[in-house]
Amino acid sequence: MRPDHTQHHDGATPVPTPRTAPTGAGALPGDPDARTLVERMIRVDQAGEYGAARIYQGQLAVMGKGPHGATIRHMAAQEQVHLHSFNRMMVARRVRPTVLSPLWHVAGFALGAATAMMGSRAAMACTVAVEEEIDRHYRAQAEALGPDEAPLRDTIERFRAEELEHRDTGLAHGAERATGYRGLKAVIGAGSRAAIWLSQRF
Repeated sequence: MRPDHTQHHDGATPVPTPRTAPTGAGALPGDPDARTLVERMIRVDQAGEYGAARIYQGQLAVMGKGPHGATIRHMAAQEQVHLHSFNRMMVARRVRPTVLSPLWHVAGFALGAATAMMGSRAAMACTVAVEEEIDRHYRAQAEALGPDEAPLRDTIERFRAEELEHRDTGLAHGAERATGYRGLKAVIGAGSRAAIWLSQRF
C-alpha cells in the first residue's frame, strides 16, 4: 500500500509521508532486496542527473549568450551539485554506473541543443517535460525508502524540490506557448521514462 500524502506548497504536487517500515519491507517474491533496490536508485539518479546536466550544457551552447543564459546556468549549476552528490554515493556504496552513460552523454546534449535551436520556449518546454518525470521518479523513491535510509530520502526530497523549481521556471518562461507544446512534452517525457527504466537495469 502506498503511504498517505500531504500537499506540496503549491497545492499540486504531493509530498510523501515518510514510511515507518524498513526499506524493502513487504517485497514480493522476485522483487529486489533492499540493497539492490537502493543500488538501482543511486545508479539511475546519477544517470538522470548526468543526463540533465548534459541537456543544460546543450542549451547553453546555443542560448548561453542570450537573455535566458543566466537562468539556464543557474539550473545547470544545481544539476551539477546533484550529480556530484550521487557520484560520491556511488563511490561510497560501490555502486556501478549504468553502462549507458556514453549514450546519455550524447543524447542529453543533443536534446538540449535541438530544443534550444527551436527557440527559448521549446527549450523551456524540454525543462518542464524532463523535470515532471524526475519529480514523479523521485517521489516514488522517497515513498519506498524507510527510516534506515533517511539520509538518502532527505537528499532525494531536497533535490526533488529544486527540480520542481526548474519546472516552475520553465512554465514562467513560456514553455506552454512553445509550438507543438503538448506533442513535444509527450515525446520528451516518454524518452525520459525510457531512460529511467534502462538506467535502473543496465
